[in-house]
Amino acid sequence: MNINYSLSRVKPIALFVGSLLLTGCAVGPDYQAPSVPMAEAYLYSTTDNAIKQDYWWHEFHDETLNQLVADAQQQNIPLKLAAQRIKMANSYRTVVESFKVPSISVGAGYVNYQLSKNDSLLGPALNPLGSSVSGLPDSVSGMTLLDNQHDGGFVAASIAWELDLFGRIDRQSNAAEIRVEQAQIYQSGLTTLITADLVHNYLQLRGAQQRYQLLEANVADQQKTLDLVRKVVRAGYGSDLDIAQAESMLAATESLLPQLEIAQQVHKQRLSMLLGEPLTQIDIRVANAQPLPELTGVIPVGLPSDLLQRRPDIRMAEREMAAVNEELAASVANRYPKFFLTGAPGLSAGSFDDLFSSDSFGWVGSVGVSWNVFDGGRGKAAVDINQARFDSALLSYQHAVDSAFTEVDSLLFTYGKSQENQQRLNRALASAEKALGKAESLYQAGLIDHVSVLDAQRQKRMMEDRQIVARLQTAQVTIGLHKALGGDWSLAREETSATETNDSE
Repeated sequence: MNINYSLSRVKPIALFVGSLLLTGCAVGPDYQAPSVPMAEAYLYSTTDNAIKQDYWWHEFHDETLNQLVADAQQQNIPLKLAAQRIKMANSYRTVVESFKVPSISVGAGYVNYQLSKNDSLLGPALNPLGSSVSGLPDSVSGMTLLDNQHDGGFVAASIAWELDLFGRIDRQSNAAEIRVEQAQIYQSGLTTLITADLVHNYLQLRGAQQRYQLLEANVADQQKTLDLVRKVVRAGYGSDLDIAQAESMLAATESLLPQLEIAQQVHKQRLSMLLGEPLTQIDIRVANAQPLPELTGVIPVGLPSDLLQRRPDIRMAEREMAAVNEELAASVANRYPKFFLTGAPGLSAGSFDDLFSSDSFGWVGSVGVSWNVFDGGRGKAAVDINQARFDSALLSYQHAVDSAFTEVDSLLFTYGKSQENQQRLNRALASAEKALGKAESLYQAGLIDHVSVLDAQRQKRMMEDRQIVARLQTAQVTIGLHKALGGDWSLAREETSATETNDSE
């Protein structure tokens, strides 16, 4: 049952509404950010508690990489879509906030009409040439003395305003504001994902290029080995088994070349998608193969409590709780009466010339109340739905926090082990280089043949390849760790800050 009162006695209702304005207050639960117990440090942290640098990829000291990141953040299509989402959220907030203020509409009209002389009732009375119709009142028959044209005009305005006594519109406006914040957080998180993906593919491309060059050198060495083995066999100091083994090793090494070519093409294609550029442009950008850049310095991971403000997924989950809480409060307020103030001042006259005279002004005002006394439980069900949504948002927030801490600790452990692996491979490569030096010395002394030297070279290049693979694994873990630690990676923020600084100067 919907009760809608339009009251003509304004003064008593005005006093009643005034008292409600003084005593009315917002209903529904007030939001409180959740408190999360956490450790003082990460379980596998081996660095200090300094705050992590946002633009960490600069530590690679690779200008090509830095330019690719800057261009991707400007050109990436999903990031442009995220910016449009912020615009839509801002527009929606404006729509919701517009209900806080009175709405005013203005209308005007002009009327021109003529009575029909052929009308069965009034036609003879209006026709000056026709005879008077018997039985018509004098007032009607006298219309023959009047002009049969009538012009009129009016200008009217209407004012409507809902008195938000219980905070329903305020709560909806708060929720809309939080949705804007969520759109901004989404854009920040997407910037992190896009940037991390670009850095990963760029490093993998450089690693594949370096491994390809190393593999070509290894193929050349094994071809020399095969040629020497064939000469030795022709000289009667070997067998066909030696030739077959050398040929098999060369073929196995050559089979890796197409795989690395595929890897390079895949990473180029991914860079093309991230940058929104054709593949030919990417080929130009990375035409000159460069060594795999190596990250310098340590990774400052900060404190565990920093994650709550730096991780986009945690911030998004917390803002979802806040938004749903406001929507819950709005659904509670929706069960209370709604009060309206309406008014309609206007000008009206029978002649357009008199339209704007003081005697043509008129107005009407009213106060109304609308209250769903009985709705079959619909209002309570809406409250229960939003309460369940809030409880679900709380659980999602707790899950996001737990997952974030687990992810960071796991990546810190992996990062430490990858560092150990790389250090061991560095020692193995140093030993392989030492063995090659001794083999070359022995060969110059005539104590071993050239095949042994080539084999030592092959061992050295094999260790170099394993070292590159280990560095790529470390780089992948490093990217994942920086992504897990969060932060704002948007270069536009840095440009905005620089512009504000220049403007202040």
